[in-house]
Amino acid sequence: MKLAWGPDEEVFRDELVAFLEAHAPPEARVLRDFRTGDAGDDVIPRWAREWQATLFDHGWMIPGYPPELGGRNATPVQTLVYLEEMAHRGIPRSLHFPGHGIVAPSLLEFGNEEQRRLAPAAIRGDTIWCIGMSEPNAGSDLASLRTRAEVHDDRFVVNGQKVWTSYATVAQRCFCYVRTDPAAPKHRGISLLIVDMDTPGIEVRPLRHITGAADFAEVFFTDVVVPREHLVGGLHDGWRITTGSLAHERAGLWVEGVARLERTITDLVDLARRRGVAGDPTVRRRLATAYEEAASLRALGYKGFAGFARASSAPEHSYLKMATSELGQSLYELGMELQGAYGSVVDPERGEEGGRWSTGFFVGFASTIAGGTSEVQRNIIAQRVLGLPRS
Repeated sequence: MKLAWGPDEEVFRDELVAFLEAHAPPEARVLRDFRTGDAGDDVIPRWAREWQATLFDHGWMIPGYPPELGGRNATPVQTLVYLEEMAHRGIPRSLHFPGHGIVAPSLLEFGNEEQRRLAPAAIRGDTIWCIGMSEPNAGSDLASLRTRAEVHDDRFVVNGQKVWTSYATVAQRCFCYVRTDPAAPKHRGISLLIVDMDTPGIEVRPLRHITGAADFAEVFFTDVVVPREHLVGGLHDGWRITTGSLAHERAGLWVEGVARLERTITDLVDLARRRGVAGDPTVRRRLATAYEEAASLRALGYKGFAGFARASSAPEHSYLKMATSELGQSLYELGMELQGAYGSVVDPERGEEGGRWSTGFFVGFASTIAGGTSEVQRNIIAQRVLGLPRS
């Protein structure tokens, strides 16, 4: 049996490919293992902003949305074809994920009429957003956040700190989760505010990591006044909104993650041949196991996407987030092992591919933390999917 898309989906794919061939800039056609420090201090380079706007204007930014939101009313299956083709080619839609992936769908689902009007600019990339979730003592455990917002009739007054806030150095607005009822249980009493980043009392401190890039930041709030109309959804209803936001985030990310795994496995086979170990039974077994795991993850992704497209829950996405990041890390480690003594060398004259495998291995640790640590994902799977009791 051979599984394949139908003729309508292939026509849709041909239209997409023709558009990409005509419009995708050279910078978008580079297959990347990871995006760290590509642009130095230019967190969102100009080509990426222009490319995102081009996708929106031609209805290819989020195909399932209507044209006024950067789409073409595509079906869920067509959307999946789109995601697969983009992932296969390694072409990013955006280097600013929060705006189109978290903020816009959350505003469209939970915002009032005025707030929903902010969605097109977020999707097109005209407005840069950051997400105020992580704090020094509340990373993956968002319910432990301590940033407080005093509630007044016409305003909120925010005090606290966020950390590891992507794009905060260039963002115009922040989707900020705050505690509005400190007496409530920790999953309650949280609210979501839209905060203008030029409001007095906000201080942004870039966090420069070892690669030299400064795409993270700390954000400090000192008596920051936020108008009452900037509340998204109901007061103290932020937890329900954030679970919906993360569901939107992960609904399509697995496609890119699995495609990256498949490309990495193909490149590992080529590396094994160059190193003269392709015939080693241990190497062959490890490569075959990795191939089987990636194929299984793709099948699981299809199952989860089918559920998500029917507006039901997709618990598979929590597992896929954890499994793709951990398998990716193990693949880069295998790449280092295949090089032997040169596994940790980044000198292009001695190491393989300019240190791709060692760099990917170390950057891979971040992927098991960002967006929810593997430990948190295991708890979610155990408690909410398998129904296991708390220890």
